[in-house]
Amino acid sequence: MKIGTKNFDTKNHCYIMGILNVTPDSFSDGGKFDSLDAALFHAEEMVNQGADILDVGGESTRPGHIQITEDEEIARVTPVIEQLKKRFDVPVSIDTYKSRVAEAALQSGADLVNDIWGLKYDENMAEVIARHQAACCLMQNREQIDYTDYVEDVLDDLRESVQIAKAAGIPDDRIMLDPGVGFGKTYEMNLEIIRVVGRLKELGYPVLLGTSRKSVIGLTLDLPADQREEGTLVTTVLGVEQGCSFVRVHDVEANARAIRMAEAIFREHDLAVR
Repeated sequence: MKIGTKNFDTKNHCYIMGILNVTPDSFSDGGKFDSLDAALFHAEEMVNQGADILDVGGESTRPGHIQITEDEEIARVTPVIEQLKKRFDVPVSIDTYKSRVAEAALQSGADLVNDIWGLKYDENMAEVIARHQAACCLMQNREQIDYTDYVEDVLDDLRESVQIAKAAGIPDDRIMLDPGVGFGKTYEMNLEIIRVVGRLKELGYPVLLGTSRKSVIGLTLDLPADQREEGTLVTTVLGVEQGCSFVRVHDVEANARAIRMAEAIFREHDLAVR
């Protein structure tokens, strides 16, 4: 897969998308990095720890979040994206479902659009991504938790997103898919889609798993958001085993180590037998 100027070997390695929320109200780290200096310091920290992509978010999408104006979102993310592109040699992602925000972010240097609605919220989003020759992450999501055959329905929803992307002219090597853990799902559904996340590979695109510090981990372990690192690491290792190409995480260093160890275990080895 190509993101910006970088080629990602998605068949043989799991890469890290580091989360950079420049918001005052994100569920896990709201307000910690909403100044430019704090955001850049944290970005440098994540790059040094092994982040392969930096995912910039200007609006919290946690359950019950308050939607902000497009102008406010643009004002939050564009200065950060511009500085990230000047300082670091890693692709930058914009976490938004609004085409006007995506347009401004891509003009500021973003390489990938991470859309939690899989191009279905804003009818102009796919055209904006295609015109900028950007990559995209298409997430499965529903307004109502209403499924007939849960896993098959998730796959069908993602097929629809892919069709929208391809109709707009987004090439296959610029598309990744996300099962949408924590969005439009019950607790049990979240556990199930993590367990079978490898099924998404049937669609023929790289898969991103985003579970970091989410409620499914908090509910399972009865822990607050800032104590969910171990639970996240378990899902990362499972993602590697299932063939995921990307994980989106807050704690980059620990997840990078987990990926390295998991890949060493799951890789086939030539054994010198005496």
